[in-house]
Amino acid sequence: MKLATWNVNSLAVRLPQLLEWLAVQAETAPVDAIVLQETKLTDDKFPQAELAAAGWQVQCFGQKTYNGVALLSRTPAEAVLRNIPGFADEQARVIAGTLPCGPGAGTAGGLRVIGAYVPNGQAPGSDKFDYKMRWLRALRDWLREELAAHPRLVLMGDFNIAPEDRDVHDPVAWKDQIHCTPEERGRLHELLALGLVDAFRLFEQPPRSWSWWDYRNLAFRKNQGLRIDLALVSAALQPEVRGCTIDKTPRRNERPSDHAPVLLTLGTGG
Repeated sequence: MKLATWNVNSLAVRLPQLLEWLAVQAETAPVDAIVLQETKLTDDKFPQAELAAAGWQVQCFGQKTYNGVALLSRTPAEAVLRNIPGFADEQARVIAGTLPCGPGAGTAGGLRVIGAYVPNGQAPGSDKFDYKMRWLRALRDWLREELAAHPRLVLMGDFNIAPEDRDVHDPVAWKDQIHCTPEERGRLHELLALGLVDAFRLFEQPPRSWSWWDYRNLAFRKNQGLRIDLALVSAALQPEVRGCTIDKTPRRNERPSDHAPVLLTLGTGG
């Protein structure tokens, strides 16, 4: 089973790129489900027909101009939830759904897939940074309940946090800057302490592996980026993880998103 996450930075602009990328993946190992961030579309404007024609079941949660998340899957998602229960939020940042058991999962229950677009935070000490801290604490509290109800769980998305210095092209320049502050990393560690694991770090990875590059200053050409798009898996799901990679290919497109897709492969074989 293959899952993916991608901050498309406007689905209205990037829909052809998304469909093309999914079609390319299907030539080798098809993606079974993908979570999207920054769709920037209200639900009535979401390209349901185009995605349905390509074989996708769609669950979306959007707003005009900003934010917006979606869950696309080959089989219908169940128990769909939008945003963090009990946390008052006008911004569309979370979507969750349960997919049928993968082959060999037995009676372990379905796979709970949560797609998240963590607030950027703007700058330490700002109101938006305070919102990010409160949002992450609410996410942690809700995830504790989700993990109890859904042992096989993956949390994927744009976290707007680089977990470690090795996830930053220039740790000295980024020290204590947004995405790299001790406070943000502390909140991420609180999520991991629930029993989640960064799937990318379960495998040996190429050095200087990033998932986001600024549009400015030729950052992609110079490979000056951050790894802020993550796939966190539960302890029960960890034995099924067979790979986790970043596909930089779409970042080379004309008018690309500033993020690259992250792929998570699950399986039950040896």
